[in-house]
Formats: sequence, structure tokens, C-alpha cells
Amino acid sequence: MSGIGGLGAGAGIHEIMALRQQIIDRSQTLQGVRTGDTATAAAETPAGSFTGALKSALDSVSKTQAHAEAVTSGYETGQVTDIAQVMLARQQSSVAFEATLQVRNKLLSAYQDIMKLGV
Repeated sequence: MSGIGGLGAGAGIHEIMALRQQIIDRSQTLQGVRTGDTATAAAETPAGSFTGALKSALDSVSKTQAHAEAVTSGYETGQVTDIAQVMLARQQSSVAFEATLQVRNKLLSAYQDIMKLGV
């Protein structure tokens, strides 16, 4: 069994910390847009269009979910024996989906606010 203190577990923790940092960066970007600090928001967004950044984020979430499904399936068939690895992959998938859901909610709210504005 590749124990909890093994290399695989350490790599998973680094992935979670990187995902956490991405969520914090996106949150700060959204806060900058909300408060009107466009210089901060523009500096923290990746180069390219908004659509490209959104598509790339959705692709990343999709890959995370596919990986979690593969690891879960591997555990069910006996190919993966480390339950910590399975739980970690499922938690990463859950956090990525929740972050995506929150971004969608913020975008929908912003769209509704714009539609309420009088022209």
C-alpha cells in the first residue's frame, strides 16, 4: 500500500494547495471587478479573452471530474487500493465544481443586474 506519507499523498496535497490558490486568485479578481478596481482585475486575469479563460477553467474542472471518476472506478474494481487517493480526488472534484458554480452564480447575478438597468 502506498502509505499516507508517500509521494502520491504529497503530490495530492500540492495539487489541492494549487487549486486553493486558483480559487483565491479568482475570488480576488471577482472582488476587483465588483468594487470597480479594473486595474487589479485586469492584472490578475490570464492573457486572452474572457471566453477563452472561462473555457479553460471549465475544461480543467471537467478533467478533474473525469480523474475522480477514473480513480473511483479503479477503486471499485480493485485496481486502486489507497482510499485516501480516492477521497482526495473526489474532494478535488467537489471543490472545483463548487468554485465553478459560484462563478456561474456571480455571472448570472451580474447579467441580471445589467438587464435591470434603465437605458
